[in-house]
Amino acid sequence: MIHITPLFTDLVRVETRLYNAVSARLRAERGLGLGEFEFLQIIDAIPGCRVLDIVNDVAITVGAVSKAVDRLVAAGWCTRVPHPQDRRSSVLELTPEGREALTAARPVVAATLTSLTEGIPADDLERLASTLATLRANLEADGQGQQK
Repeated sequence: MIHITPLFTDLVRVETRLYNAVSARLRAERGLGLGEFEFLQIIDAIPGCRVLDIVNDVAITVGAVSKAVDRLVAAGWCTRVPHPQDRRSSVLELTPEGREALTAARPVVAATLTSLTEGIPADDLERLASTLATLRANLEADGQGQQK
């Protein structure tokens, strides 16, 4: 029988270390951190992206996302455009510089993750990916872990 608490602890520690390693390399090579990269990817992937779309995707507070978006705007990587139907809201769009930063960062992230996981058999990684996708889908379907 598996002891769930040590499994959870390992999951959190692995995530933290992977995140920090990828972020450090990305910052050294491309001048942006993994958090910025993730937000740029979300903005790129969601047409008409708003702050609430990012909040729902990464499950952090509106304030944290808004401040992070302010930093992306200040860096020249995205803009806030008035929402066409809701004057209280903005649509986030990547600037040409933001697209360029995202395009340049993607292979760095992929190469770093590949390097950090190269000793793990492909079948194990596929099983882990499937398990985590199922767990994430279950949590999201039940609204668990979302910031209120």
